[in-house]
Amino acid sequence: MTALTVRSAHPSDAGAMADLLNRIVEIGGTTAHEEPLTPEQILTDYIDGPHALTCYVALDGSQLIGFQATERHQTLPVGWADIGTFVLPGIQRGCIGSALFAATKSAARAAGITTINATIRADNAPGLGYYARCGFRDYAFDPDFTLKDGTRVGRVSRRFDLV
Repeated sequence: MTALTVRSAHPSDAGAMADLLNRIVEIGGTTAHEEPLTPEQILTDYIDGPHALTCYVALDGSQLIGFQATERHQTLPVGWADIGTFVLPGIQRGCIGSALFAATKSAARAAGITTINATIRADNAPGLGYYARCGFRDYAFDPDFTLKDGTRVGRVSRRFDLV
């Protein structure tokens, strides 16, 4: 890796973000997404849609190697945001997530967010480890969460309080 750069996502990043996320979806096991997303969905869901709050990308030179976004979710209390983190497979433990989270925390505070929620598949050991290392604490568990194919994987909800 050359120099890691973290910056706000631009609409022009949506294609590379979709490519990265769709690689993760194809591999399976570490995301709640079960279907590929289009660049248009990425743009609406993460960058500039009505529920999008913050979105940062991590770059190695000019290559997008990760992104993290927060968004409002109707099931969460006022002042809370939901977070998603996606890093290129094979390099997840290379400080990319930590760099993204530093930017996200700052922007979320500035946006008036008090708590960040991460809901993680219970079988996603790398995701559970990442959010634990970031300081998220468990507050809910859904043992019956199932995938579209009927596989029961459960979900863990963790929170990070900004105030």
